[in-house]
Amino acid sequence: MRRAAAMSTSFSAVVPLLLTLVVVGVGCSPDPAPASRTPAPVAGVVEVDEDTVVNATDTPFTLTDQTGAAFSSDALRGRVWMGAIFFANCPGPCFRENQAIAEILREVDAPEFMVVSLTCDPANDTPETLATYAARFDADPARWKFLTGDLKLIEQVGQRSFRLPVELGVHSERGVVFDRRGRLRGGYHLLQPDRVKLLVKLIREVLAEPADGPSGEQPRGEGS
Repeated sequence: MRRAAAMSTSFSAVVPLLLTLVVVGVGCSPDPAPASRTPAPVAGVVEVDEDTVVNATDTPFTLTDQTGAAFSSDALRGRVWMGAIFFANCPGPCFRENQAIAEILREVDAPEFMVVSLTCDPANDTPETLATYAARFDADPARWKFLTGDLKLIEQVGQRSFRLPVELGVHSERGVVFDRRGRLRGGYHLLQPDRVKLLVKLIREVLAEPADGPSGEQPRGEGS
């Protein structure tokens, strides 16, 4: 009887631990280990090299924003913008991530700067859900787009353009910056205050650049 009671007590102690592991293992994952098809997260400033630079225009998309309207990546041409990935049911990190983004938008109060946040749980994050979620951050839909749509397309944009790990319910809590030509210029972790300061610095530096880029080069498809 004592042995059976001991086993019962041991099992009762293990069950909460197992449940905790299940809860922690599903959902937000800070910079998950890259799989074969998943890029390593962007960290720091990316040097502009036209032969190797990632350009968001190479992976065009049309998704649906929190107002229910279609949003095309064409609307980002000529603008400095930041990309991020989240989902509304994320148990904690996503809320902190989006609090940081809201603060960035307050600090960088420039009409030509905007944020694009992609959900990695589009089946649950409908436009109505995103509208409710966006309201928690007083998000202006003209400057901050919460986007939902086809998961495969979101994964493509996240992996190819943002260069961030993304799959259903799993993502990196980083913000990545693109210049007016769609070139990836760098990224930093949104949950680390010192990195957020570097992110704001990068955004301001890119905003200060002339419309034709830091070196005065012609945009793609233009010039001789």
